[in-house]
Amino acid sequence: MKEDKVKVLLIEDEKEVLELYKLKLTLDEYDVITAENGEEGLKKAWEEKPELIFLDIKMPGMDGFEVLKKLRENQETKNTPVIVLSNFDEQDMIEKGLTLGANEYLVKSQFSPEEISRKAGSWVNEE
Repeated sequence: MKEDKVKVLLIEDEKEVLELYKLKLTLDEYDVITAENGEEGLKKAWEEKPELIFLDIKMPGMDGFEVLKKLRENQETKNTPVIVLSNFDEQDMIEKGLTLGANEYLVKSQFSPEEISRKAGSWVNEE
């Protein structure tokens, strides 16, 4: 059992998807914080200082690209690993996410919750 749980922030507006990923990450002993929109996600990123952020792109209000831009502009979150987790698999969307500073861009339909949890482990254990 992990003594100090790794803090992960999930920013996702689809409640069912959010709960699914949260459940798997919690079972794998991550300390999971959630946000259901971009504004809430930014606020929690700056307050909670997670070690990893999973970020959806299409959300009401502030989209994931705008969130990513603001995370990278902020001194405290500019180096926090951000994995985009989106339904968009178009090459231009992927390139935009990576250009704005995402560490990785994953298409939801291509990764199970188990694989997402393994990805989390690979990012937080690299440090």
